Amino acid sequence: SGCVKGGLVTNFQLLLSCRSGRLTPTQVAKNIIAMLEDCDKSTPPLRAIVQWDQEQIMLMAEASTTRYRNKCTLSCLDGIPVCLKEEFKVVPYHHRVGTVYLGTQPETEDATVARKLREAGAIIIGVSNMHELGTGTTGCNPNRYHKIPRNPYNPNHFTGGSSSGSAAAVAAGLCPVAIGTDGGGSVRIPASFCGVVGLKGTFGRISCHGSLPLSYSTVSVGPICTSVADAAIVYSILAEPDLLYPYGLKQPKATLSDMCAPDLKGLKLGVDWTFFKACDAEVLSACEKAVKHLQSLGASVVEVSLPEMEEARVAHVICILSEMRDFLQPDFNKHFHEMNLETQASLALACQFTALDYIKANRQRTRSMRFLQEIFSTVNCVLTPAVPCTAPRIYESDLLTGSSDMSFTVRSMRFMQLGNFTGIPGLVVPIGYSTAGLPISLQVMAKWWDEAVLLRIGLKLEQFREQTKKPSIYYDILA
Repeated sequence: SGCVKGGLVTNFQLLLSCRSGRLTPTQVAKNIIAMLEDCDKSTPPLRAIVQWDQEQIMLMAEASTTRYRNKCTLSCLDGIPVCLKEEFKVVPYHHRVGTVYLGTQPETEDATVARKLREAGAIIIGVSNMHELGTGTTGCNPNRYHKIPRNPYNPNHFTGGSSSGSAAAVAAGLCPVAIGTDGGGSVRIPASFCGVVGLKGTFGRISCHGSLPLSYSTVSVGPICTSVADAAIVYSILAEPDLLYPYGLKQPKATLSDMCAPDLKGLKLGVDWTFFKACDAEVLSACEKAVKHLQSLGASVVEVSLPEMEEARVAHVICILSEMRDFLQPDFNKHFHEMNLETQASLALACQFTALDYIKANRQRTRSMRFLQEIFSTVNCVLTPAVPCTAPRIYESDLLTGSSDMSFTVRSMRFMQLGNFTGIPGLVVPIGYSTAGLPISLQVMAKWWDEAVLLRIGLKLEQFREQTKKPSIYYDILA
């Protein structure tokens, strides 16, 4: 627990409370249920968790309390509250994926990550809000089942998307762990906007089985947590091959080697300064200071060139939208008028891509992966700001018709797309706040399967943040 720094409730604090007997998972669960009821009644409603069931929560909590009493806990996650993005199948909730037309019946089978969390003893407090079908980066979803989740740091600002409710739930203190999916920054963008830690694993590292297969070549699963140490714990439990998910079968064993090393001596941090500086002045200032902090711990900064980034950006858009359009063809034909305007526009745009575009985009993927192989032969990681700006404002019209700002979508994904396009892992860690009090984060990316170095650097980045400001919407589940 010496690795943890910050003001939000972490796994460690919960674990220590449960082990000491000061608090039981049952008591924590009762607190959370009261808070979920309060969230729904607040003005405006937080809308982080969109489906929850008191009986289900209490059953899991009481089973965990019994295990603590008998000293036979299942893992470091036993008794820890978690939520999963609505993109995952979670019994007994509706698998709506942010829509009004999917998941008409309650689920009867868990996604692999939901099953593994249950087996670890975690308490699933419900499923979290998301951007409809994962088609945007604001989290804006005016659907009747969802409504717009609010950023706990300022409820008049967006959470980011598409794992919007997952980030809001963690930042607001409802649970220290949430699970999201990331096809174009969908874990890392909301984690950054909400001031929490977000890890996108290597493509295939954590099983996607049981999530809607919107884009089979760009999406990775990852945790959103209050601390890097928590992210490491969740990663170590979820990261392994799954026979039901072929993309990750050949992966090397996940390790946390050298994660708590006292310094960063010997590590080379790659920075493409031209690319790095393409962000707002406040974001750049904080991120440059964070890089200097890493240098002060013994790491060396090496200037690198990330070639063909514009080509990679366009190719990523072609790949993700073409795959989503292919998978959602029946929905597009049958449920078009039940979709949000932004989803309609995105899928209509995807109709314009040809097979030739898709083939060329995948040739670019091969080129980009080769460039990265060369870069990672000289450095251990690549640093960028997480998002070029802070969370955007919510306008009244967004509540009714949604928000469709293509220029913002493109900008918000600037530092994210390389990781999705090539499959490398990325970690975002909050490093400070804007003058308006909104979170700013730095991103660390590493070579395929080397999440351990991300977590090692991430722990040191947490030390750079002098304090963790509590959000304006915050629930203390240990109270």
